[in-house]
Amino acid sequence: MTLRGRSEGKPVYVRLRDIIADAIVSGRYRDGDPLPSVRAFAADQGANPLTVAKAYQGFQDEGLIVVRRGVGMFVAEGARDRLSTSERDLFIREEWPAVRAKMERLGIDPAELLERS
Repeated sequence: MTLRGRSEGKPVYVRLRDIIADAIVSGRYRDGDPLPSVRAFAADQGANPLTVAKAYQGFQDEGLIVVRRGVGMFVAEGARDRLSTSERDLFIREEWPAVRAKMERLGIDPAELLERS
């Protein structure tokens, strides 16, 4: 996934953070795995390296990545579980009410959705 496919309403460093978080939650990067260097990720995303560094710094501040001097950045132990929990809570709190309201407006039965899955 790249920045080009993301919502334009968010700051770039937040969109980069979303891409990294999604890669960790989906298992592309597991606990202990190395992350791409700032320069490599910036080149891949077409972003400024300083902006990527800001996104990575946010993860480091939250304890979701660890830096090993001279080696690189790695996904911290438990990062996937912590990110999954926070993403789930965010979805339920901020996105689900709108989805539920739209389902009600359209007369969509949740059981029907489960049958189609």
